[in-house]
Amino acid sequence: MIDKILLFPYWLSLKIRHFLYDSGLKKVSSADVPTICIGNVTVGGTGKTPHTEMLIRTLLNDEDWGKKNLAVLSRGYKRKTKGFQQVTADGSALAYGDEPLQIKKKFPGITVAVDKSRIEGCDFLVHPEKLQTSKKARKCIDKNLQAADLIILDDAYQHRALKPTVSIVLVDYSRPVYNDHLLPFGRLRDLPERIGAADIIIVSKCPNELNAWEKCSWAENLGIRNFDAASCSGIRRNGRKQHIFFSTICYDSAEAVFPEGDPRYIYTKRLILFSGIANDAPLLSYLSSDYKIVRHFRFPDHHKFSRSDINTIASAAREFPTSVIMTTEKDCQRVRDCHKIKEELKQRMFYSPIKTAFLTENEKETFIKVLKDGLK
Repeated sequence: MIDKILLFPYWLSLKIRHFLYDSGLKKVSSADVPTICIGNVTVGGTGKTPHTEMLIRTLLNDEDWGKKNLAVLSRGYKRKTKGFQQVTADGSALAYGDEPLQIKKKFPGITVAVDKSRIEGCDFLVHPEKLQTSKKARKCIDKNLQAADLIILDDAYQHRALKPTVSIVLVDYSRPVYNDHLLPFGRLRDLPERIGAADIIIVSKCPNELNAWEKCSWAENLGIRNFDAASCSGIRRNGRKQHIFFSTICYDSAEAVFPEGDPRYIYTKRLILFSGIANDAPLLSYLSSDYKIVRHFRFPDHHKFSRSDINTIASAAREFPTSVIMTTEKDCQRVRDCHKIKEELKQRMFYSPIKTAFLTENEKETFIKVLKDGLK
């Protein structure tokens, strides 16, 4: 009861904010090209980046959209640069943020940009000639880019001022939003009923198999009635049709963080793990099946690694001289920004690339169809 009283001001501010946008009292704009928003209502841990990458792969493999100029626009959380910036593959997490840099390294052929203002960022991506004259782009380092035909808005579900063509909201299977609370008593940064406004819901980080009853139960708990597994959809109370899909994550073979990486360390049986992400439980479970984890260092999400952090990891490495040092794909973007890491430590540092996939082939095919229909 006390928590509800304390959370009331935050809850009320969110209700008022959404009312202002829903009623038209606050202006809502659309980009000049189709946009896909992917986000959540919680603070991290739902797998936005791997799902964004899955979305990119899906579009690049499409016979129509694969010929278009795709772009990704992110905020660039904790970056040191200001305003609109085009991300370069040889850049740093300090300049662009770890997630945009990770996406650019994986997909060097597409445009990846960061801008706190999604409206201005979309405008620059669609009309890059404005970068040459706009005062708001005066700090932009690389102004040479092609006009975008489609923009993926990474983590933009709370940016109500920009209306996307298709909206996707992610929900963590292990942390159901219907059992959660608003910050700071829970992990919700937005009202859970806001999930109902999305075109598509993806329940992420599921077990590899879910039966029809479990999927139906999830749909009902998220406010979707009459769930049909074949069409991956159901009906909300307001009569609106909504699609819901279920995905899982998997990891590829370990890759070296630095060029000095010695692959022989991968075959050791002992492992030192360090991570600075919202939820490292899936990675921990994956690595535990092949390694004995002798040390595990947890850092806050998007943590900037200091010399002291590296020294702590190095101390553990000296204690277990044959162990491999493993981290997450997102963390490795920030580790590369660290200076004066000794070569013997670089030789032992690896990361596990992460991917996401739908549980069934039917879900994958239906998702592609729903996505393409929404972009028409």
